[in-house]
Amino acid sequence: MKEPVTIIKIGGQVLDQRQETIDFLKKLISLPHKKILIHGGGKLATDLAGRLGIETKMVDGRRITDTETLKIATMVYAGWTNKMLVADLQALGISALGLCGADLNLVEARKRPVQEIDFGWVGDVSAVDLRNWTLLLENGILPVMCAITHDGNGQLLNTNADTMASEIASALVGQYSVKLIYCFEKKGVLFNPEDEESVIHRLDKKDFDLLKTNGVISKGMIPKLENAFKASAKGIQDVYICAARDIYQYQSTGTQICLFPNPD
Repeated sequence: MKEPVTIIKIGGQVLDQRQETIDFLKKLISLPHKKILIHGGGKLATDLAGRLGIETKMVDGRRITDTETLKIATMVYAGWTNKMLVADLQALGISALGLCGADLNLVEARKRPVQEIDFGWVGDVSAVDLRNWTLLLENGILPVMCAITHDGNGQLLNTNADTMASEIASALVGQYSVKLIYCFEKKGVLFNPEDEESVIHRLDKKDFDLLKTNGVISKGMIPKLENAFKASAKGIQDVYICAARDIYQYQSTGTQICLFPNPD
């Protein structure tokens, strides 16, 4: 039987609230089995860019990353946010290690080709180093991974954190029994973004495509769900989206991602 590993991606407004972040980490470390924490940057990168006079450009929830934006993303994601999470985990007695994709060559990426949109220094994951991920996990370390990758030739790249979670989970599924949980401030995928109780408890690919076409699912939820379905297609059976505060009960309160409709 494969050893269980839970991959948790934390993002959204939770990282902007200090107490919410600490409360989330306390719940996370109480979960059984080995864990990997992957994080975004909250609004700090956008705020810092604004203070420096650098315009933030987003397309369908994805950040356009020019050279100056890449510098800010690296400072915030791989610097302040990553190390604060590590420090908080250490304060809770957990052996945590803050990482980006360049460290130990954990996640390599390629600059996204220019098509209809030039995303700049945005990276699409090309390789995940299974050997070094296993080395970390088998030595009792809780890896804390930000969304900065590299191309193997000295160029850092900004990669969507939801993509990082999906790609790492997919790489580990052959060796471990992987669960993938996306956590943010909402209870899950909502029929009505203004109604916290309108949770879609089970979402299949056909319904996702329909809700996206109808505009019910939009903006940052699109790449999150595309990556969730990609992980599900790679054989990860437990893929959920839930509120960070509900991580203990994600299966009953959140949204389960499934490729196919529930058989009648």
